[in-house]
Amino acid sequence: MSTVYTLSNELSNLIQESKRKNSELRNAAEKSLEELKGLRSTSEAQIAADLTQRPNFVTPFLIACGTKNVKFTGFAVVCLNRLALARALPRGRLREVLDALREASGAGIDVQLKILQTLPSLVQNYPDDLRGDLIAAALNICTLLQTSKNPSVNNIAAATLQPLVVSIFDKVVAEDKIALEVPTIGEAPSENGPVQLRAAALDAYRVFNDLCLLTEAHKPLFLKSTGIPQTFGLELIESVLTNHSDIFLHHPEQANILRVRVMPFIISSLSERLSFAVTVRIVRILYTLLRSHLSILTSEGEMALGLLTHMLDQDTALWKRALCLEVLKDIFIQAPLIRRIFAMYDAQSGRKSILRDLVAAFVRISTERPALIGLGHQSTIPATNQSNGGTDQALLEASGISGIISSPSASTESSAGLSSQWSTMRVACIDQLDKTEPPAIPDTYIYSLTLSCISGFADGLAKFILPLTVPEKHRKRTAKQSEVDPATPVEPRSALERHISTSFKKNPVPINPLTLEDHALYEEVKLCAGIVDECWPAVLATCSTFLYASLDSEYYHNLVRSFQRFAHVAGLLRLSTPRDAFLTTLGKASVPPNVLTANSTQAPPPTPPLPGSSMFSNARGLLSVDSLVSQPERDRKASVDESATALNTRNLLCLRALLNLGIALGSTLDGAWVIILGTLQQADLVLFSSTKTTRAPTMPTKSDSQIANDSSLLVNFGTEVKAVETAAFRLLESTIDFPNGEFLQVIKAFCKLLTIQEDSTKSDISAPSSPALAIRRPSFQSHKRISSVNTTPATQNQEDLFVLTKLSDLATINMARFMENDPEASGWNILSLELINSSCSPSAASSVRLRAADILVRLVLESATVSLSLSSEELREVVQLRLLQTLRHALDPLQSEDRQMSVTTHTADIDVHRIILEGLKSFLEQCGETFISGWEIAFEVIGSVFIRGVPAGENLKEVPSKISTRSARLIRSSFNSLQLICSDFLSSLPNPCFLILVDTLYNFCTQDDDLNISLTTVTFFWNLSDFISARTTSFTLSQDLIQGSTETTLIQMAAGNDQTLSDAALWMLLLLRLTTVTTDERLELRNSAIQTLLRIFDAYGDQLSAEAWSMCLNSVIFKLLSSIEERLRATYDRDSDVSEKDKMGWNETTVVVLNGITSLLANYLDVICSHQTFEISWKTLLNHFRALLSFQVMAINTAVFKALKLLLSRGNLENGATNFNDPSVDLAWNLWSESLPSIESDESNKHFNNQDYFLAYVSAAQEVYRLVEPQLKADRVKTMLKLMSEAVQQASAATYSADIDYLTPLQNKVLESLKMIRTDVLGVPALLISQAAEFTALAFKTKSLDDKKQRPTYIALSKASMVLSESLIQTHATDLYIYDSGAVSSTLEALAEPIVLKYSFPVSTKNVSPWRQATTSTLVILKAILPTIIGQDIKEEVSRSIWGFIVTIANGITTANCDEAADTVDINADQEFDIASFHIMRALVIPALGSPSILDKTRRTYTESLFRMSLIHAPQPKELPQVNQELLAVLKQTRRSCTVDPPPSARSRMSYVCIDELIALVAVNDSSPARIKLAQAAAPFLILRAGLTIRGYIADQPLRGRIPQPLSQRKELLYILKALVKLRCEPDSIPDTPAVESEGKKHLLRLYPLLIKAITAASRDQEALEWIGKALDEIGMEFGV
Repeated sequence: MSTVYTLSNELSNLIQESKRKNSELRNAAEKSLEELKGLRSTSEAQIAADLTQRPNFVTPFLIACGTKNVKFTGFAVVCLNRLALARALPRGRLREVLDALREASGAGIDVQLKILQTLPSLVQNYPDDLRGDLIAAALNICTLLQTSKNPSVNNIAAATLQPLVVSIFDKVVAEDKIALEVPTIGEAPSENGPVQLRAAALDAYRVFNDLCLLTEAHKPLFLKSTGIPQTFGLELIESVLTNHSDIFLHHPEQANILRVRVMPFIISSLSERLSFAVTVRIVRILYTLLRSHLSILTSEGEMALGLLTHMLDQDTALWKRALCLEVLKDIFIQAPLIRRIFAMYDAQSGRKSILRDLVAAFVRISTERPALIGLGHQSTIPATNQSNGGTDQALLEASGISGIISSPSASTESSAGLSSQWSTMRVACIDQLDKTEPPAIPDTYIYSLTLSCISGFADGLAKFILPLTVPEKHRKRTAKQSEVDPATPVEPRSALERHISTSFKKNPVPINPLTLEDHALYEEVKLCAGIVDECWPAVLATCSTFLYASLDSEYYHNLVRSFQRFAHVAGLLRLSTPRDAFLTTLGKASVPPNVLTANSTQAPPPTPPLPGSSMFSNARGLLSVDSLVSQPERDRKASVDESATALNTRNLLCLRALLNLGIALGSTLDGAWVIILGTLQQADLVLFSSTKTTRAPTMPTKSDSQIANDSSLLVNFGTEVKAVETAAFRLLESTIDFPNGEFLQVIKAFCKLLTIQEDSTKSDISAPSSPALAIRRPSFQSHKRISSVNTTPATQNQEDLFVLTKLSDLATINMARFMENDPEASGWNILSLELINSSCSPSAASSVRLRAADILVRLVLESATVSLSLSSEELREVVQLRLLQTLRHALDPLQSEDRQMSVTTHTADIDVHRIILEGLKSFLEQCGETFISGWEIAFEVIGSVFIRGVPAGENLKEVPSKISTRSARLIRSSFNSLQLICSDFLSSLPNPCFLILVDTLYNFCTQDDDLNISLTTVTFFWNLSDFISARTTSFTLSQDLIQGSTETTLIQMAAGNDQTLSDAALWMLLLLRLTTVTTDERLELRNSAIQTLLRIFDAYGDQLSAEAWSMCLNSVIFKLLSSIEERLRATYDRDSDVSEKDKMGWNETTVVVLNGITSLLANYLDVICSHQTFEISWKTLLNHFRALLSFQVMAINTAVFKALKLLLSRGNLENGATNFNDPSVDLAWNLWSESLPSIESDESNKHFNNQDYFLAYVSAAQEVYRLVEPQLKADRVKTMLKLMSEAVQQASAATYSADIDYLTPLQNKVLESLKMIRTDVLGVPALLISQAAEFTALAFKTKSLDDKKQRPTYIALSKASMVLSESLIQTHATDLYIYDSGAVSSTLEALAEPIVLKYSFPVSTKNVSPWRQATTSTLVILKAILPTIIGQDIKEEVSRSIWGFIVTIANGITTANCDEAADTVDINADQEFDIASFHIMRALVIPALGSPSILDKTRRTYTESLFRMSLIHAPQPKELPQVNQELLAVLKQTRRSCTVDPPPSARSRMSYVCIDELIALVAVNDSSPARIKLAQAAAPFLILRAGLTIRGYIADQPLRGRIPQPLSQRKELLYILKALVKLRCEPDSIPDTPAVESEGKKHLLRLYPLLIKAITAASRDQEALEWIGKALDEIGMEFGV
């Protein structure tokens, strides 16, 4: 056990030390030790309980303390401390213990510290025993030790005394809980007489009273202390008041002490010049009393608060003023305390207005030293310590505030202005208890505290009032946000802005808390209203001063936040006077008067600003609607007057706060809307004006770091601009919940801001009668602070543009209001009239007028969109009609005959008119389908662009003439609406409107301002015709209707009630108008009218009979063609002076007519053919075609053949009737076969292209062939092929692509035509094969030097023709006529060309090259024809010709000029292809090549080619046989040695293949005559080939010495030697050598001389020598050796 061990150890030590010095002490210690040893060691608690029953156990410790011996005392105090901790002291001896401790307090430091450790244990473990004198004794020990000169003992004693005192009051709290169970034991005085007290309360009273006496340096009554330091006494008092404030509220005796002792002492002390240490503690106690005990210290509190107010005067020491303001800061933070002060004093008659005086003191403080706070025209950034605080300085400079000269960053001088860097203290004065002297306090510290007081004051009011303004049903929704003040918008995206960003339909009108008379907090609300009413002037004055002081960002934000909250509270309480005062002041801070004056009076610069970046390029769109304007960054000057010419971020901050106040208080503002909107307008004016100003740069050069800071601050400025923009929109958005009356106030406020003067001469605008339309804008003089200087036109324009834009936004937000309410009550009449007046006023600027018109149209469109969602059809009709009337009324002033005109006014009128017209188009797009009435108004607006017009249904006896338009710029806008009606809404038009529509279409068709519109209008005639036809099933045309009615009669019939007759008459009127248009001078319009007229006929084709069609052909179609022919004859007459442009125009017209007529006739060919006159009509039509072809105009010819194709394609179909009989088909054949005139190209025209012409021609041939196919003859096929070949060869090259890899459309069409021709007719296959051969050869023909025309390459055609030839010959290989006619020969000749050329052909292809395709096709063809050639009786000359081409092809396969190969060519791959092809061809050809019918020359040519291609190394020129020289004679000549080794051939493998072929031809086979002939042809070349290699080896090897032979030559030599040794030749292939008989080695005998010489040359080459020896051995064997 630790207690037993400690006691046992200390007793042993005590016994040991006292053996000879103090027997009494030793004996007592020995007895206690024995008692201790006699205890049962069970537990600490049991030991403590046992020791408490042994009162004599502590006797040695008490004796030891009384001996004054340091060692004895030390042992004793340790034991007493241990016993006290273990609660083992006998309760009856506690007094003796305390006395012993008191006697021991004079011992050493260790003993004193141990005593101080023991006292808390005693008080804590024996609370019920230490009362009265005992608790006083314990406290006396502490006070005694506090007098020690040792700092440690002194401090620990003080630290021990404080919890001891607090513990006494803790016992009072516990005693009060069981007050009924505890008897009273004494009494104490109070304000109302003596009161009975219980033990703990009595002790607390005595102790606290003595503490007060000791603090005042009086003698205590209860404690026996001689005194304590005054500062310590004050700390003890504060500790008690802080920890047990409730005791003083519920115990009158303690409250009496406060009234009698504490408060008088505090008041008197504050009036004296005490030290800082004492004063700070007194102030802390005062704050505690005011905060917690003001209710029991009414009079004393009044005196104390008055004293605090007095101490704020300038003549008081700075540190005292700081202490007072720190107390007030904490007081103002506590809203309930402020309300209590106001209720106790200001609200009571006969009492001082304490709160009002306190706030008034702030006014005095704020104005006492203007220079110190940097008071000026605008708020600035504190001007020093820029190294740390340069952010805001850079921000102001970036936003236009100049004149702030930065001081060195290391400066320690006093700074002007408030900044968190030098205007605050790390530790408040009131918390610096360790200081004896006042700390260094910044001069601006008191201003910082003043702002904190204002901030706390406003926050407290707002946090109390704002929740009460929310209706009960919305409180739960915002409960989680209750800690966030909804009126705190000065930080980006503050709580208020986040709150407003939600739907305003969920935010009701705020409740006036003063109307909540039944609310539990109603009295508190009244107090708040009184506070605002009493204090707002002082708060406003204080804040107004600081708004123009030099503050850093944090202070300024807090100031604006406080300002806003106070105004918010005033507004919620419906206190209009303070609310308007605060709004006005905040508006001035947003747009300071000097800034507005400077910007409003500036004249526009003489030249436009240079392009560049500007801080306001983003701000322009913030408040106004102008497009972003960039300008040079404005330079800044040093003077304040010149610098204050633009808004800065702080102005924007105030503006945002003002806007958010408008959002929060909108429905309660009434007339105050003008303040907010006027400020917003002025801010926009300043921003607009600032972009028009330039200044000379006088700004000093910035460092890199400053430039970097400026760049980063631009982002911050942009964020602030965006925040203000958002707030401005939300301000308008909040009006959505306003009742109509309050909403009208907003509209009227905007109208007051307009500067447009109403035009006294304008015509009256008819509108729904309403008193609201008669209102006039009242003057804004009472609210516009700088109205007298806004004289420049640019300024007025900007103001008006701003108002118009915001009116637009406001109306958009409240669109549902206009739909659901009467136009007068909802404000629509006022709004629309204001916009019409603004858009039509001649005195207004153009930009303002256009903006007003644009806004009016946009509002109409938005209203139209909203109207679509209305459930009531009747209501929707009313709304739409109202909107259309609004558009019409907007045009009335512009069409007034007495309207005053000028160039500027007329231009603006046209622009406004255009905007209205475009608005009508958009309106129709949105609501046209739901229109019930109002179409007449729409046509009236559309027709407003024409100055003169003839109303539909009146005076239409004659076709109306062309009419003039108001402006060409209006035509397109008006036409868009007409286009929309004709496209989408014809079915919605009432019947009377169709006459108006026809007349309107004619007006637009005949106007001269826009040809495109005229052309488009022509198509609407078709739309209308189609619509008329579709809406009735019984509509037909009668002869009487067409021939027997005048135009007037048609008008009457169209307006009649008979739907069928009306539609027919309307259709005829439409044709009359369209017929008039076909005579127009404009080509495009004329063509379009013709085409539309034909389309209309086409539309009614199903309703026309065959007779009617015949009549239409003769009376309309053919006459139209005749007139075209006559016009062409006149145009192309040699004496004609018609321009090329007009010629092209008539060509185009002809094409249009041909295309239209053809399409029409083709669609109804079955009906037309059924009439008996069709053959005559067909002949007439083809004669017209022939006549048109005679002009040799390519576009016309193309159209004719397209027309012919289309017509023929619809006739004689497989499942249809026979439309064309044989005579009709012959007519078509004659026209086509006789109609390929050569159209000469213009050499100056580089883009001449006749591909389409020939394509149409060939396409027509396909249809002609389809009709003549049943009676097909070879002569017609020959004619067709000839004409198509001419077409292909006359066709020009493609303009943008070459026919190298892909066929041109013409070539493709021609090949299609060839493939579709029947081949079962005698002679046709040969014709087709010959034609394909011709096409194959086209690509390889040499172009004439005289031919400068660019022609196609025909490469793709050639390859496609090869495939076609292959197919045709395979199919008809057994047809001997294709051989006898030369078709096969021509094909092989054509195929040989690309094979022989190979790399010499200059054009490269992306896919298969021509020679490869030719090779492939040749092999296929040979496989098909060789059986026929060999087995059939073919003419000898034909056979020889074919074999000649075969040998040529074979030679071409083995031959290739690699030097001419392109870089992209893969020679090895081509070589492999040729080797494979050669093997296939050899297998096909060799068996028949020895035939006697084949000339020996042919075989010699074949073997000679093999010889030449077998040469791996190029020989010297004289090595080969010369002309007329015997073939093998060259081997007898000596060859000169050469040291230059020629490179091997690029196609070495092919060379070895050729060597093998020569060997194979000579080698013994079947000894047939054919094989012998081949061997005889090849043997000389084989011997020559081997001899050249051996001879070269003999000549060159000796010169090499020991240098090895090149590998390629060595390989060649060994390959040939081995082949010669192994070869057994055909006996008859080589003539016998004289005197030598040999069968199979005659070739070696011919080479014997060279072999003998080679032995000498190969003396060092063992392998060569070996094979030479083997060859000689073979010769020897022939000799029998």
